[in-house]
Amino acid sequence: MPNRERRPVMGWIFFLMLAIAPLLGASQPAFAQSAQAELKIGTRVLPPMVVQNGNEINGFSIDLWNAIAGKLNVKTTYQTAPDVRSLLDLVRSGAVDAGIAAISITAAREAEFDFSQPMMSAGLQIMVRGKGKDAGDSNPLADLTVHIFSKAFMVWIGIALMMVIIPAHVVWLLERNHPSGLLKHPAYFPGIFDALYWASTTLATQGGDMPRHWLSRLITVLWMFIAIVFVAFYTAQLTANLTVQQIQGTINGPDDLHGKKVAATRGSTAVSILGELRANVQEVASIDDAYKALDEKEVDAIVFDAPVLLYYAANDGKGKVQLIGQPFRKEDYGIAFRNGSELRKRVNNVLLVLREDGTYQKLYDKWFSSK
Repeated sequence: MPNRERRPVMGWIFFLMLAIAPLLGASQPAFAQSAQAELKIGTRVLPPMVVQNGNEINGFSIDLWNAIAGKLNVKTTYQTAPDVRSLLDLVRSGAVDAGIAAISITAAREAEFDFSQPMMSAGLQIMVRGKGKDAGDSNPLADLTVHIFSKAFMVWIGIALMMVIIPAHVVWLLERNHPSGLLKHPAYFPGIFDALYWASTTLATQGGDMPRHWLSRLITVLWMFIAIVFVAFYTAQLTANLTVQQIQGTINGPDDLHGKKVAATRGSTAVSILGELRANVQEVASIDDAYKALDEKEVDAIVFDAPVLLYYAANDGKGKVQLIGQPFRKEDYGIAFRNGSELRKRVNNVLLVLREDGTYQKLYDKWFSSK
């Protein structure tokens, strides 16, 4: 009898275990999700976006991602890449879950990667050697040579030739039949050369022989006055141009990069932009290599992301370099993910929260406003 009573009890226990087993199995993922996950994030050293101090890295991008990771309740391990091309390769291959560090959002990259909403608005800027005592003195002879072969100088030469040829022919017509006139030979050749010599010396305010015809003399007086004004105006223009070159240099904007040696990091958007500007692009492995090339006068300028150049000019490059103009090609930085990444939406939501609660602005001020 006891055995008979025990069998129904054991049956009920076995039945309950079978019923509860699926529920226990379904609850296991929930427990796994409650444990803190870990993400691998790719980056590259690029002050102030990413700054390396010994074995540790920080910077605006790192601080921003750490704030995002805190909101997502995930741990982070970082993997550094030498340049943006290598960083994107890590994202593409799945070696990292995302990439962050001054990654410009372009149409070509957007077709291959998913990007977060812009984490910063930036742009390209030009950096050249400074004019201070630490940058070395400029070469006046080189500046003059550059001006002589400039387009503006060629325009002045063209105007001067017209101001010689036209009055020379007028005087030749008036003087060719005068018995004791300015011309030694009445024929067009070689008489025109006598007239050209007169016009040239008068333009230089060093007139020699005077014409004999009364109208020719009137033209000579007017011509000497015009010549004085012309030479004075050109001299003032030349002085002003050379003074500006002493202060600003020969590169004053993107259009001046044509034919110049310009450093840009390998794989960056600056390389393609410089190709459009027909600059002599010198691709380097890192921005530090670009700084070195500029300092050693191997290149005439650097074109790179404005925030990075601003940081360098205010710190390590202070007194050695100067920035030219304003950013000339606007770009936005974003966090790069593989196409179809579910992490992107979660990161975008957190970015909005960080902007709304003031965390983003505090991080931005920390790395940019005070620098």
